[in-house]
Amino acid sequence: MVRSVPAHGEHGPAKLDGCSLPDIAMSFATATALREIPAAAHDGATPAIAAVRGEIEVRLAMRHAGARVLRLRYELVGRADAPVVLVAGGISAHRHIAANAVFGEKGWADGLVGAGRALAPSRRRLLGFDFIGADGGLDAPIDTADQADAVAALLDALGIDCLHGCVGYSYGALVGQQLAIRHPQRLGRLVAVSGAHRPHPYASAWRALQRRAVALGQLQCAETHGLALARQFAMLSYRTPEEFGERFDAAPEVVNGRVRVAAEDYLDAAGAQYVARTRVNAYLRLSESIDLHRVDPAAIGVPTLVVAVEGDRLVPLSDLVALVEGLGTRGSLRVLRSPYGHDAFLKETDRIDAILANALRLPGETA
Repeated sequence: MVRSVPAHGEHGPAKLDGCSLPDIAMSFATATALREIPAAAHDGATPAIAAVRGEIEVRLAMRHAGARVLRLRYELVGRADAPVVLVAGGISAHRHIAANAVFGEKGWADGLVGAGRALAPSRRRLLGFDFIGADGGLDAPIDTADQADAVAALLDALGIDCLHGCVGYSYGALVGQQLAIRHPQRLGRLVAVSGAHRPHPYASAWRALQRRAVALGQLQCAETHGLALARQFAMLSYRTPEEFGERFDAAPEVVNGRVRVAAEDYLDAAGAQYVARTRVNAYLRLSESIDLHRVDPAAIGVPTLVVAVEGDRLVPLSDLVALVEGLGTRGSLRVLRSPYGHDAFLKETDRIDAILANALRLPGETA
């Protein structure tokens, strides 16, 4: 049974039977915050679905920033006897994957979690965590390898020997690749959606300009305006010309003597929403982290399903084909056609769910 991290003074959690633990250059402190409230079972024969939030402190040897003491925040939702799946999204994602009976606020991937889904908490225990640097408190280069080591530390603290799988979208796919390289004993399989083994130079150029927009805002003492502009640039790279042509094909208007095009309301809303929930330093450091990512596909040590989207301008299909070719017999590829580009994993929820149902299936289990 997976047990949550105890409060100070209690004994540590029992380990799940399974993979042996590798040596990791890190040390742990006990959790400093924890809340576990099981949702009521529908009948006496159905195990309760628990929702846990907590924090641990970990001393981590970071690749570019030396040894640091960091706080890792997580959420674990699902039946205690279910196989555990790590779900990690883009740099804007966080530990709250989806609304549940205990933590009812909207999650970043609500459409992919729920009854009847491959990621139903009645079938899988879902682990989400806040990326290192997501709170804006770490002003240092952050490598995806650091994120993978943090996951391994979190698994130790939670008493989870092996994950049944990791489902990684965008940045989460990069972290999943590093986990499969650095800690393959901890992972059964990887589903990497819209995340390659290296950043494409075109995408890196987009991100560099976004970071310059933030820097320009900082020079003008208006860093949130710079961050909003960076997010608006990002929305153009996430989506496709086809979607914009369908949604915003309207004549411009003259407002207060200025020409305003149809997409500007959408972009303004996207920028305002992002600024309201994101710290500037968190954005800058996690954006850099994407561009630092480089791995050898041949080093990925677990079966890996790569999901690509035609028309994704940030992670081109050709790069994901190269990733699968480098994986050899451990790799397979699924390709989606979608007008949503890089954001397809959040919009094409039914199609992604069908892929996950097969990828995460246990022996003898029907989709």
